[in-house]
Amino acid sequence: MIRLTLAEARELAESILLHNGFNLAHAQAVTATVIAGERDGCASHGLYRVLGCVNSLRAGKVSADAEPQVIDQAPSIVRVDAAGGFSQLAFQAGLPSLMEKTRANGIAALAINHCVHFSALWVEIEQLTAAGLVALACNPSHAWVAPAGGHQPVFGTNPIAFGWPRPGKDPFVFDFATSAIARGDIELHRRAGKAIPEGWGVDGQGQPSTDANVVLDAGAMLTFGGHKGSALAAMVELIAGPLIGDLTSAESLAYDAGSKSSPYHGELIIAFDPQRFLGGTSEQHLARAEVLFESIQGQGARLPSQRRYQARARSLEEGVQIPEGLYNDLKALLG
Repeated sequence: MIRLTLAEARELAESILLHNGFNLAHAQAVTATVIAGERDGCASHGLYRVLGCVNSLRAGKVSADAEPQVIDQAPSIVRVDAAGGFSQLAFQAGLPSLMEKTRANGIAALAINHCVHFSALWVEIEQLTAAGLVALACNPSHAWVAPAGGHQPVFGTNPIAFGWPRPGKDPFVFDFATSAIARGDIELHRRAGKAIPEGWGVDGQGQPSTDANVVLDAGAMLTFGGHKGSALAAMVELIAGPLIGDLTSAESLAYDAGSKSSPYHGELIIAFDPQRFLGGTSEQHLARAEVLFESIQGQGARLPSQRRYQARARSLEEGVQIPEGLYNDLKALLG
C-alpha cells in the first residue's frame, strides 16, 4: 500500500487530469469528488475513478473543455446542459440557482443533461445539507443490471441519495445503488483477483456467479431486495431519464458503443427548504427529527454515513492508502 496525504492525493489526481487535456475548472471539479471518495474510505469512488476519466477522454466520450449552460426552465426548475462534460462541473454551475429557487419556493429541482457521470452522489448532497436544505438525488448509468426475475441488463446501478441537515452535527445522508453493490466494487474485486459474494451478479444464462469477470463481461448485476430494488431502479430510469429529457441506462450503453467509458446521461436533484415548509415552527420540528435519530443510535444501531464520517476524520489526520498497483497505474497516466 502507498500512503498519501490528502494534499498529495489531490495534487496527483489534478495533475493527471490536466496532463491528459482537461481544463483547470474541469480538473478541479472532478478532483474534488474523487478525493472526497478516497477521504471517506470509499475506494470504489476514489482515486481509482481517475483511470476511467482519462479512458473516457481518450475514447472521445467526454469533452475536456466543456462549458455548462445554465437554463432558467421554470420558477422551481433549473436545467444545466453539461455539454458532454462531467457532471461535477455542471452541478457547480447550477447550484447557486437551485439554492435560490429553493429558498424562494420551498422546493426546487436541478436537471443536469448531457453529462458524463461516474461519481457518488453524497458529495453533492452534502453541499445542500451544509446550506440547511433537505436534498434528494438520483441518476441512471449504463445498462448493467437485470430486473428482478430476468437476466438481461436493463437498468443501471441507479443510485439514490438523500440528505437531512443536522445543526452542529454531521448530516443524515444515505447514498446507495439500487443494484446489490456498486459496479466499482466488482471492478475492484476483479483488479484484486478476488471472487465476489453470491447475490451480486449472474452469468449470461442467469445463473449465480462469483466470478467478477463473468458478471462484468458476459452476465448482469442484480438489484438489491429483489423486486423492491428493481422497482426503485425503474423509478430512477423514469424521473432522471425521460422526465428530464435524457437517456435511459440502455441508451447510455448504446451511446458508449463498446468504449467502456463512463456513462452518459442526466441527473435529477431535488432540494427542500425546511424554513419555507415550516416557517416559525421549523426549530421545533427539526428537533423532533433528532429524537428519531437518537431512537436509532440509542439501541446501538448506526446511522448511514457514520463509517464515512469516521473514515473522514482519520484521513484528515493520517492521509489515505491506495494499492501500489493502482498508484503505479495512476502515475503511468503522467507519462
